[in-house]
Amino acid sequence: MGRRGQEVREDAIAHLGRSNMPHVRFRLNGVEMDVAADPDRSLLDILRGELGMIGPHFGCGAGECGACNVIVGDRAMSSCDMPLWLVANKDITTPEGLGSANAPHPLQRAFIAEQALQCGYCVSGILMSAAALLKRNPAPSSDEVKEALDRNLCRCGSHNRMVRAVLRAAAENGGAMSRPPPSPSAATLPVSLAANPTLSSWLEFSAEGHVTVWPGKVEIGQGIVTALAQIAADELDIDIARIRMVRASTAASPNEGVTSGSLSVQQSGRALRYVCAEVRQIFLEVAADRLGVKKTSLSVEDGSISGPGNVRTSYWELADDVELERDATPGIAPKLATERRLAGDSVHRIDIPDKVFARPRFIQDWSLPATLHGRVLRPENSRARLIELNEDGARAVAGLVAIVRDGSFAGVVSETENGAEAALNALRKSATWSEGEILPDENDLAAFLKSQPLESVVISTRAASTPGDGKRTIRQQYTRPYIAHASIAPSCAMAQRSGDKVHVWTHSQGVYLLRTDLALLLKLPAENITVEHLEGAGCYGHNAADDVALDAVLLAKVAGGRPVRVQWSRADEMSQAPFGAAMAIEIAADLDAGGEILHWHHQVWSNGHAARPGRAAQPALLAGFELANPFPRMISTNPPQANGGGADRNAVPLYDFPSWQVESHRLLTMPVRTSALRTLGAQGNVFAIESFLDEIAAERREDPVAFRLRLLSDDRARDVIRAAAERAKWKRAQRPGIGHGIGFARYKNMGAYCAAVAEVEGDKDIRVRKLTLAVDVGAAINPDGVINQIEGGAIQATSWVLKERVRFDRQRITSTTWSDYPILRFSEVPEVEVELIQRPELDPVGAGEAAHGPVTAAIANAVFDCLGVRIRDLPITRERLIAAMELTP
Repeated sequence: MGRRGQEVREDAIAHLGRSNMPHVRFRLNGVEMDVAADPDRSLLDILRGELGMIGPHFGCGAGECGACNVIVGDRAMSSCDMPLWLVANKDITTPEGLGSANAPHPLQRAFIAEQALQCGYCVSGILMSAAALLKRNPAPSSDEVKEALDRNLCRCGSHNRMVRAVLRAAAENGGAMSRPPPSPSAATLPVSLAANPTLSSWLEFSAEGHVTVWPGKVEIGQGIVTALAQIAADELDIDIARIRMVRASTAASPNEGVTSGSLSVQQSGRALRYVCAEVRQIFLEVAADRLGVKKTSLSVEDGSISGPGNVRTSYWELADDVELERDATPGIAPKLATERRLAGDSVHRIDIPDKVFARPRFIQDWSLPATLHGRVLRPENSRARLIELNEDGARAVAGLVAIVRDGSFAGVVSETENGAEAALNALRKSATWSEGEILPDENDLAAFLKSQPLESVVISTRAASTPGDGKRTIRQQYTRPYIAHASIAPSCAMAQRSGDKVHVWTHSQGVYLLRTDLALLLKLPAENITVEHLEGAGCYGHNAADDVALDAVLLAKVAGGRPVRVQWSRADEMSQAPFGAAMAIEIAADLDAGGEILHWHHQVWSNGHAARPGRAAQPALLAGFELANPFPRMISTNPPQANGGGADRNAVPLYDFPSWQVESHRLLTMPVRTSALRTLGAQGNVFAIESFLDEIAAERREDPVAFRLRLLSDDRARDVIRAAAERAKWKRAQRPGIGHGIGFARYKNMGAYCAAVAEVEGDKDIRVRKLTLAVDVGAAINPDGVINQIEGGAIQATSWVLKERVRFDRQRITSTTWSDYPILRFSEVPEVEVELIQRPELDPVGAGEAAHGPVTAAIANAVFDCLGVRIRDLPITRERLIAAMELTP
């Protein structure tokens, strides 16, 4: 703070009062407040910790992400880096003051109508920025909205929907924003059901007219809770409003493993459909017996069962007489697609209103009575060990409950969150660490990946029926860097211990798998541990949710039975959580005299892409590696190809090449911690395959779309490519500085089909102007939900392609803030159009990861079309463009 700033601060504090703890007065959502607090505490800390406002969210602590935005006066400002004294005598509006469910603000109505979010953690701050904009500019243009929201980060890719929502809110009020008045088939069971066959473990009927559903999959912003509610309501013939979805818990939910791989609708949805189909038949049998009619003569409407002669009963009347403590029966036939009422309708997501109206839904917003707060000390240098720790400074902090140390694991427990931060900072200043381990050269990752001890596996081979006459071989290498999950919210968990019983609240994607590792670490029977899911910010794979859960459990040991809440810092989230693995992909093709492909050879070098907890004989949680008696660090592995593969995901070509060989080389060392990130290896492999195909097409002077169509016999693949190309009006006349590119894949070679056309402009900087996608997920249960997922994936992929790269020197991760790890902002987001090819006769598959590979390849191919230079190393930065131009003849 400069001298002038210090003078302003001292003058402000002088006006606050002369007591030991000055009083700061301000108006919060129209109510006069008088807060006795340290005037240097952050406004966010006061709002959340003292005044119970959960709308402003902690995201970074540095004013870089906008999650904590509030309106001060008439400006949207970050509250995490704003000292309390700055708001003395000012008006403050938080999301709670914007509107309510009974009297929603036009922005809140518009965000619900547009379904303008996925995980929703960022939306509170974005609503604040939008409200401030509309107050000063009631009729903004699209560009003005983007400019106003540009300091707000969204990780899930809902930018375009949010812009549409703001414009919708402005239009709703004719350009005048004021508070609105109050509103008046199979013989075998599906895999998840086979693993959890008891019908009562999936649902329960109440006499009050509700059906409670316990899925084992969790909501991570993909809209699965709504899609499952649609499926249940469809099969049971009830209104969706009667469905009560309960979050996953090891105490009650079926064990469906982990929510990942775009499999939630495919696995949980299919199981729930079969369960509800059988339960409906059971109720009809009981009703027929009670009413004295044939079962085939009965019909169901919103739970009311009626038959000939106007005889009737209902699910609710029969609820106590129907026994569901029985196993599912193979062979029960769900409804035909033509008989479903809700499947195929874009039902509004049931989780969005809570997020728009700032009601507690995220774990970061929850607390229990008598909650304590914990923080954990972690080293800056990779895998450094804690040598010495002086606890005197931390013990002097008011409100300290305990300091916990076990080997290199050290943490504090405090009565307040502010006290926990202060004690942690004191420990950090007194800690002595070893030097740690050497990290690779971030500027030559391909050489590093190829030089390490490897496990090499041939993934797939095909021999040509008639060997061709190869005249030449072409070969290229493509790379992608380590990529961070970079969730908008740092990971958070709560834990409570009572004797040998443990209760954990977590945003983990696999509550049962986390319980398995906790049982190993604590040496407790698994049934002594309850793990309950609460939503967190979008995570896109295996982030730090499981790690912070163990942190909370270890600190709760000294809490005397009180719950302990632990939240990581932004720096820890960006440096300690697992990353998506770096990849080097080399493809060689043997060509005949006419340039046709005779043989395809694909090799990938990468760390494994899976190190989730609960899948090995040893735990995979960070603190477990830090204890005095540590567990060995787990080296990431790859899922088998039958499950989609890991580093080799989408490495096997879908094209009709005469012969091929695909090999995967997994590193047996892991200096940078890696695990599952959205798409696993698919993004890198599709980028390489589709770029290499484009290079061959360019050499042949053949249109890239026509070239792909000629190499594909799969009609669904051809359909999405044609649909994307036609909607994008492929290919317009060449314009200077504008380029177009195509990318295609079928996710995992057995999931959703997706094709993307990118339009870019640029010279030394690339801007993606528009993305046009076509997708085929079979039967789309909630079409708008599918489109939302594809839009989000496309925008996130654009961010990966143009910006994202984990940075490190030879000792530590250096990209620990949003400045060091930039992601796409509102002003940089392309227009996205999605065409959904509906196939109601087919089983549904997930959409969450289908777009990333095709979009990555489409952008890279469009850059070549625009500039005539081929970028084979991601991300596509100005430096790489300039270097490529200098090498181009």
